[in-house]
Amino acid sequence: MNDKDGLVKYRVDGHRKVSDCSLDNESSSLLGEHNHQRPSEQDSVSLESEAHLFPLMETKLYKRRWLMLLIFSLCSMSNAFMWLQYSIISDIFMHFYSIDSLAIDWLSMIYFLTYIPFILPVTWMLDKRGLREIVLVGSAFNCIGAWIKTGTADPHMFPMTFFGQFVCSVATVYLLGLPSRLASSWFGQQEVSTACSIGVMGNQLGSAIGFLVPPMFVPNIEDKDELAHHIRVMFYITAGVATVLFVLVVLVFQEEPELPPSQAQAQARSVHPDEHSYTASILRLLKNKPFMLLVVSYGLNVGCFYSMSTLLNRIIIERYPGEEVNAGRIGLTIVIAGMVGSLVCGIWLDRTKTFKQTTLAVYILTLSGMLVFAFTLNLGHLWLVFVTAGVLGFFMTGYLPLGFEFAVELTFPESEGTSSGLLNCSAQIFGIMFTISQGKIVDKWGTFAGNIFLCVILLIGTTITGLIKADLRRLKANLQNPVQITPNTAEHAVPPGTSKWEF
Repeated sequence: MNDKDGLVKYRVDGHRKVSDCSLDNESSSLLGEHNHQRPSEQDSVSLESEAHLFPLMETKLYKRRWLMLLIFSLCSMSNAFMWLQYSIISDIFMHFYSIDSLAIDWLSMIYFLTYIPFILPVTWMLDKRGLREIVLVGSAFNCIGAWIKTGTADPHMFPMTFFGQFVCSVATVYLLGLPSRLASSWFGQQEVSTACSIGVMGNQLGSAIGFLVPPMFVPNIEDKDELAHHIRVMFYITAGVATVLFVLVVLVFQEEPELPPSQAQAQARSVHPDEHSYTASILRLLKNKPFMLLVVSYGLNVGCFYSMSTLLNRIIIERYPGEEVNAGRIGLTIVIAGMVGSLVCGIWLDRTKTFKQTTLAVYILTLSGMLVFAFTLNLGHLWLVFVTAGVLGFFMTGYLPLGFEFAVELTFPESEGTSSGLLNCSAQIFGIMFTISQGKIVDKWGTFAGNIFLCVILLIGTTITGLIKADLRRLKANLQNPVQITPNTAEHAVPPGTSKWEF
């Protein structure tokens, strides 16, 4: 493609790679017609002084992108299930291993603790080695950890089950922050937020199964020999599923499509790996004030979700003794409602691109849902707990993909894996702090005080979210890129992001 073909060119400015169009009057009017739905929350991005020209790149949407998303989501689902398979029946495992509640809580919190020191090396690997290798290693750790736990269905094997859980937690470092990276690599601009939300839903589905299945497989009985049999069956099924998923990743999962799915992704690919400094990228993110505010607000919200998920059995059983199965079902209700919320939020973002307004609205509704849950839990009506938990879950876990996508917009063209990794690192730190703090509050003052503690945290997070300045850089890169126009096809021009289809 060259100037003689009449193709419009755009320029890429330094690290930010923000496009600058040179269109004639007819072409400009065509582009304006197709970009009529621009959000109001756009701030200017400074242009570098030295720039060079590249032809507008061809984009394609490959049908196999849905297969990549499905495989990844299933791997994330398997890993999330193993996070909660102990805590939702904590009283049973406390009896089986003869340990206290804090030890059981650490089987969940080890996921948080492992994430913190490993996330920067893993995101560096993601930049250097690519998406496929990270998913491959993550699914391998998930499989190995699951098989280690198959030999721990014995009252004296708690140290080994903790080690197996640690190996599974390493897999989380590789998998948890990938939905936004996979969505950007494979999906077009009109579906990228929806794809990210589906990727997050995989993790949520695993949490839902983690709430539902363990109470069904492992009954609350005194005989430890019979209890060991039920635990062993659950562990072997888990390991079998993890093995099948690992094989699928090896045989099927691909790095990226041959052609980029969007102009923003095309710009990101135009930077040679040798020109990208991981350290410089981290420093730029740390200096990005809107992103750092989001890191804190995201960590507060998701940290509350982690704490509530870990302690849900204790919260429900204290007020409704003997309701272990219903405690799992309430957790399931929270996560299933959150999956619906994630999908709705993803579709809404793709349609409106109102990242700041949507994130703030969902945060406020999460706080409202937490207040209602706290004040109705002790009324003695279990059906009401299901309803309020569902409303809370719709917004609290529906917030997860919003945070990922808002972060990508604020930090483009930095690596999606790095921005998501920092968000999750914040969530793990706050998750540990809130789980320990809420656990101690529940033990000393009861569940109501523990839930009010989370309400205060969410109020702080809502305030911080309101302070975030929306600087939607990825959206600008897509919207400001010109339509590909030739003298013979100007009247049939299509908006940027419209792509050919190929499997």
